[in-house]
Amino acid sequence: MAAAGNRDDAANAAALAQWKRDAFEPELAKARTRDVPDATSSGITPEPLYAPERGLPGQAPFLRGPYPTMYRGRLWTMRQYAGFGDATATNRRFRYLLEQGQMGLSTAFDLPTQIGYDPDHPMAGGEVGRVGVSVACVEDLEELFAAIPLERVSTSMTINATAPILLALYVAAARRRGIPAAKLSGTVQNDILKEYAARGTYRFPPTASMRLVTDLIAWTASDVPRWNSISISGYHMREAGCTAVQEIAFTLAHGLAYVGAAVAAGLDVDAFASRLSFFFAAHNDLFEEVAKFRAARRLWARLMQERFAPKKPESCMLRFHTQTGGSTLTAQQPQVNVARVTLQALAAVLGGTQSLHTNSWDEALALPSEASALLALRTQQVIASESGVTRVIDPLGGAPFVEELTDRLEAEARALIGKVDDLGGAVKALEAGFIQQEIHRSAWLDQRAIETGAKKVVGVNQHVQQDEPPAKVEFRLDETLEAKRCQAVAALRARRNAVAARDARQRVVDAAAGGENLLPRLVDAVDAGVTLGELCSDLEGVFGSYRAPIVF
Repeated sequence: MAAAGNRDDAANAAALAQWKRDAFEPELAKARTRDVPDATSSGITPEPLYAPERGLPGQAPFLRGPYPTMYRGRLWTMRQYAGFGDATATNRRFRYLLEQGQMGLSTAFDLPTQIGYDPDHPMAGGEVGRVGVSVACVEDLEELFAAIPLERVSTSMTINATAPILLALYVAAARRRGIPAAKLSGTVQNDILKEYAARGTYRFPPTASMRLVTDLIAWTASDVPRWNSISISGYHMREAGCTAVQEIAFTLAHGLAYVGAAVAAGLDVDAFASRLSFFFAAHNDLFEEVAKFRAARRLWARLMQERFAPKKPESCMLRFHTQTGGSTLTAQQPQVNVARVTLQALAAVLGGTQSLHTNSWDEALALPSEASALLALRTQQVIASESGVTRVIDPLGGAPFVEELTDRLEAEARALIGKVDDLGGAVKALEAGFIQQEIHRSAWLDQRAIETGAKKVVGVNQHVQQDEPPAKVEFRLDETLEAKRCQAVAALRARRNAVAARDARQRVVDAAAGGENLLPRLVDAVDAGVTLGELCSDLEGVFGSYRAPIVF
């Protein structure tokens, strides 16, 4: 036995040495220089990786991370989520955060924009600019990103049902500046399945929505190659109440559905799979969250290889954005949320996230103030520059507790994906209400645990402050905003070339009714002044609308 152990140790040492020589050191030489000392405060310089028997970063199945150097070569992208009111106000917040060291943009849209209604539509009443920025036309996109170098800044847009139209608006706005689509980088969420599962901002039936998703994947693969065509999101399902296991399982099940749909539409898996991205929540259970991220990476690589057999290793790579858990924030003793966010952000970094949003402490009360958004960004910067966690790749890898959690989470998630498969895949499981029921049940159990005291929440059912003073809410929206936005849309319709707009809309309808990819037609339409609401109305005329099944 001792001899076998010695052989294993020698093999692991040899693999580690080869990884350093062939992968880590060449990539580190090309990486951006970071002003973070490699040694601890005591002068101890750690190795870049420990426990090589658990796998090597940058190599399938990517348990230890998708890239050989991870944060030794390049930090995660600090991408604070922002969007409120109109394009001018949000652009001001964008530029402020970039000046403070934010690395990429993350855009929140109001509910009318997310579902596909212009500000003057009756369904938009009372919601214009309320939980995100109001966008209806290409001029809004031009103002939203004014004075921001789109060819150098990566932009994420949290948009789903209307993702093809928002991407078309972004491309058209860039084109007006002379920036070709091939130079743009960023992500559209474009994950409609989780809208049926947990969030509700869908517009069209599932089959038509999947057509829009695959059109966008195909078009970006050929015309916007630096763009992530989809961000497959577990975040919103976790916020709706699902467990860590369910978050992994349902997210990856949705991912398999998207890949399957794209392959069925004639795409080569290696032509697009490397540009898929994922989006997870980070909650308070530190070690489970770290294990969740590691398990998701490994399980996705294994599932992709088993089901689609891609030739390129990067086609099996799971890269993800993380947002700290909004549903964990409390209105009671809200400053305590700073501690929660820090703990969650640390879990995301220890788990190997590629980009991160840290929530602001006042988000349980209102849209974040400028000061609280800055503190949230500074939280990431402190973790990056002062904590030392970036010195070692996958620093908890090899720890027995974390490895057991990783293995068990992966096994339980795989079993749950099997149940989704038995129902015919993610789309069928959603149409049957299975995924929704599972999330609802977990949410109910969690809420009951809080109400009975079995789950402790500081300030809510533990360490309650009886005479807590009311928290000061600094952020206020302009109450005249909705009227101004309605006037702006009316003015656009009055000044545009009516014939060009009408013809462009008809070409979109013809493409939707046939098999033509919709994205080029959508870009032409928005460039001709057609609004988001008009295009969604036209598409609804072809595809129909959708009413979700009642799930108890």
